[in-house]
Amino acid sequence: MSTAMVETVGRGVGLAVRAMAAPWIAGARWGDGRAMRMLRGVAQARASWTVGLKAACDEVFYLSEVVAGAPLAFLETPRLRTEARDALAQFAARGWLERPAAYHASPPPLTDPSVESVTTVPGLSYEHVTFASGYAPWEDEVGRARWLGYTANRTAHARVFRHAGGARPWVMCVPGYRMGRVAIDIVGFQVAWLYGRLGLNVIIPVLPFHGPRRVGRRSGDGYMTGDFIDTIHAQAQTLWDLRRLLSWVRAQDAPAVGVYGVSLGGLTTAMLASLEHDVDCVVAGMPPACFAGLMRDNSPALVQRLIAYAGFPWDVVEQLLRVVSPLAMAPRVAHGRRFLFAGIADSLAPRSQAMALWRHWGRPRLAWYPGSHSSFMFEPAVRDLLLEAFRRGRLVPGSRAVA
Repeated sequence: MSTAMVETVGRGVGLAVRAMAAPWIAGARWGDGRAMRMLRGVAQARASWTVGLKAACDEVFYLSEVVAGAPLAFLETPRLRTEARDALAQFAARGWLERPAAYHASPPPLTDPSVESVTTVPGLSYEHVTFASGYAPWEDEVGRARWLGYTANRTAHARVFRHAGGARPWVMCVPGYRMGRVAIDIVGFQVAWLYGRLGLNVIIPVLPFHGPRRVGRRSGDGYMTGDFIDTIHAQAQTLWDLRRLLSWVRAQDAPAVGVYGVSLGGLTTAMLASLEHDVDCVVAGMPPACFAGLMRDNSPALVQRLIAYAGFPWDVVEQLLRVVSPLAMAPRVAHGRRFLFAGIADSLAPRSQAMALWRHWGRPRLAWYPGSHSSFMFEPAVRDLLLEAFRRGRLVPGSRAVA
């Protein structure tokens, strides 16, 4: 049997196993209290049946992940355990656990990316920006060789919707997990409103492992599959690439620059606010506060016990993930320019995650909307908060900027 056939059979077996496990995992997820926590959130909404339908969309996404992309890296527990313990000793010796921001080296400015005009999106033309990322894990860092072997990921991509004429404010929209396709990102970030109605220049980066940078069959495969050494490098490269793109945006005579991220992009935006101070406003939408907590929140208790029984090093991994947690770093963007929004019935990034970041950020403006993780783009409360943030940051006229 050829290698290709073996891989095909392996994928088929994996899909069958996930499909058989999906009903059991879903039942366990609801049976250990997640359903009641979500319904308590629904009860706070005026139109609870509407919010319930929105919440159901989250569960459909969750089941699709179980069937098509469930984290199976814990099956490689011996390798993960060895790598995690070696990395923990390395990170501790270099002071990164005590000073997580020091783990993130300052990248060189982006000066000469490749820019190609694209007109295939109906009603919108954009520029496809590409450049050599230049990111690499630290010398001798655990997992470095494997990470550098992801060839497609070495090239960074971004889509730019830019107005002709004079200088305008910019907003960087940081996508969530599984985004990275032009059509999805345009709808998710309501580019027609940001670009067409508000008159902003919009830049949407492509995260590592997503879109044209993918290394698996689907956009996002490998980012959060349980191999947390890869997750750390993915998040570190994300921040590296975004900081390079920010340097390029500032060089475009941008009078103001805001950053707006959703889901995984919300966590990334919060981290960016701890590494960059020269940003006029940051909006973290439905933000997870930490990767380990997010995985625990989305895994039934019985599944967690089985993974722990297999020897998965949860305690070590939680310490390692400090270097990619916004809760371990002090924000550098001014308090009055930090904003958050979250859904009261979000079962993918539960409310406790947003609350943890809100407290860490010193309780800035936080908007709750009557919906779920996947309904944010249709929620008036989200648009109202974005307008408030953009006015505070001088991206759009209206209110006096707040320092």
